[in-house]
Formats: sequence, structure tokens, C-alpha cells
Amino acid sequence: MIGKVVAKRDIFTDVPFFILIPDASWNSSAMKRTIFFLIGAVLILATIGLVMLFSASMVRGDAIYRNSAYFVTRQLFWMALSLVAGIICTRVDLQWFRKVALPIAGLCILFLILVRIPGIGTKINGSWRWLRLGPLNIQPSELAKIGVILAAAWWISRRRRYMHTFKRGIMVPMAGLGLFAVLLMVEPDLGTTALVGLVTMALLYIGGARPRYLFGFAGAGLGALAVFLLHNENRMHRILAFRDPEKYSQGEAWQLINGLNAFASGGPYGVGLGNSIQKYHYLPEAHTDFILPIIGEELGLIATLTVLILFVVIFICGLRIAARASDDFGRFTGLGVTLMITLQAIINLAVVTGSMPTKGIALPFISYGGSSLLVSAVMVGLLINVAHTARDPKVKTRTALFKDRQRTA
Repeated sequence: MIGKVVAKRDIFTDVPFFILIPDASWNSSAMKRTIFFLIGAVLILATIGLVMLFSASMVRGDAIYRNSAYFVTRQLFWMALSLVAGIICTRVDLQWFRKVALPIAGLCILFLILVRIPGIGTKINGSWRWLRLGPLNIQPSELAKIGVILAAAWWISRRRRYMHTFKRGIMVPMAGLGLFAVLLMVEPDLGTTALVGLVTMALLYIGGARPRYLFGFAGAGLGALAVFLLHNENRMHRILAFRDPEKYSQGEAWQLINGLNAFASGGPYGVGLGNSIQKYHYLPEAHTDFILPIIGEELGLIATLTVLILFVVIFICGLRIAARASDDFGRFTGLGVTLMITLQAIINLAVVTGSMPTKGIALPFISYGGSSLLVSAVMVGLLINVAHTARDPKVKTRTALFKDRQRTA
């Protein structure tokens, strides 16, 4: 029948990534190329991350664990686990994720509550961000990213025609976002709070929410954040250090100053792999949040720009996939994943270059951290899953990506 899209996935292609790219739900070679570039960009970033992690963490591993490969070994384990999780997410029917979107969000809320309970949650560097599950430490704030995306996509797909209204459109999702934000702020994890808030607001706006409603909620959220900062001396010092790094160069701006020195030392081609000076205890988080300056120092501006270009590739591929999704749930899931990954990369870049106050937020696929890597892999798996439902571009979808806000309730 003309105009009917049949989405079956029961055979495999013979391309190198055949495990990740089931065939038959799309006939467009353009979509296959999109997924090929998406997976290629992710694999290149993960490879760069593994190489630079060994270089950046060898000093810390020797000093603490008497094993220069300690962090790389753990990251390899998480990479294997993340690969399995990502593949599973490509194979599970996308409609299953739609059915369990709210239970997943509820489970994430439960984890965020448990992490604050002494004896269950683990406090590290003054923050309650980790749950110990056997030999593994899990960050519920990372899992919350998936819960927020799926819940927002589920709500928008069900209430698309009412998204321009307050009571039937955005009141419930904004209440849910507020609950997530409060639980994240009390950890405290302000970086993830801001990231989750930005992505959710963007999805609601694209889904049809009126800007004046969103600005109202955003103003309330910023007000609450300001009160929190005024009563948190450590965070206030970070903001003051951001405004005047030289004054706080021996304190809160120590990492920022040394990160900028690393970029400056690298020049266009870098000082050579393994030859960083800043990783010798000048950058305490050289293997996590501040790994990009080590890339800039050892491999130079060209490598740094390559990393940024790869994130641009992921962004473009994600938008192409979301635009071809067969329904609103897939469309907004794909869009949410794309925004979550790329905005996180932008925030990390802004932090390490002094464009934003210092906060702990990882560079996706590159920074050390099992939870971050696992969640990023799951999000890419969801994005590929959305591509399984891609429509032929010649077949017009029934709804546009941006909702018409001129409709009345």
C-alpha cells in the first residue's frame, strides 16, 4: 500500500557493524550511512578516551594503587559491559521502552533517594553520588538522564495536542523535573541538574510548550539554585574563582588555571603522547572531568578539534535519526539522547576553558567513569533503536517536529 511503512527487523546486513544495524526496517542507504557515521564517531571517541586515560591516569594509578594501568583496566571492564548494554538496547522493541518509561523514571528516583541514605549511599569528596552494588559503584545521577528522556518522550507522545496548555500539557512533566532537580541538587550535583533541566526544557519547547510557561518555571528553578548557592560556601567560592581565576589560582581556580596552561603548552601539535606535565598532580582530575586539557597538551589543537568535530557528527546523525522516526515517542527519545550527549560535551568544554564555573561533569565516551560510559552507550543504543523505525523520507510524517503553538486548547 502506498504510504504505509512496515517496520520489521528480522534479518541482518553484511556491513562491518552488522551486530548493531539490523536491516529491513529501512531501505535508505542514507540512513545506513548515518548509523555508520554515528557508530564510527562513538568508537573513535572511546578509543581516544582509552588511550588518553592511560596517559593521564598512569601517575595517579602508580601513586595510589601501585599499578599504572589500574584505571584503564577498570575502564575496559566498563567498556565491555557498556557494549553489551548498548547492543541490547538496539535489539529490544522500542515500544517496550515506551511501556516501561515511567517505571524506569520511578526507579531512577528511588536510586536518587537511596543514595542519600548513610550505609547505602557512598559519600566521596563531600558528595553523595554513588551506590555500591557489589563490586560496582553506580551513579544514580547518570541513570537519571535516561529516566528523564524516556519519561519526557512518553508524556509528549501522549499529550502532543495539549502541550501548548498549562494544566494538561506541561504541569505534570515540570513537576517531575522539579522532583529530579531537587534530588540531584541535594547530592549535590549541580552540573547534572543543569543538564537535565536544559534537555527537558528543550524537549517540551519543541513538543509545543509555550515559552512563557517554560520561562516561568526556569525562573523559579534559577531562584532555587541561587538560594542553594548562597548557602553553600564551596560553590560560591567556585563562582568567585570563575570571575577572577588569578585571585584564586592557589585554591578553587587551581584546576582551571592548570587546564588552560595545558592547552597553551600543547600548541597545534602537542608535546607528544605521554609527555604531559600537567598530569603530574597539577590537574587532580586529569583522568575524569579535565581530560580534554591533557588531550590538548599531548596531542595539540588538532586532536582537540577532532574530538569536537566527532561530537558534531554525533549531533548531526542524531538529528537525522530523530527526524525520520516513525512516531513521536521515537522522535523525542532520539532528540533527547542527542541533546543530552552533545550538551554534556559542550558543558565540559565550557568548564575546562573557563567559560563556566567549575563543576564535575564528564566528557562523554572519553572521561574515566563507568556509570557515565554505560549510560552513554545505552543512549546511543536507544538512538540506533529509533533508527530501526525510520520512515522513508518520501513518506510524509503526520506531525512536524516543532509543534504549532498557534492552536488553541
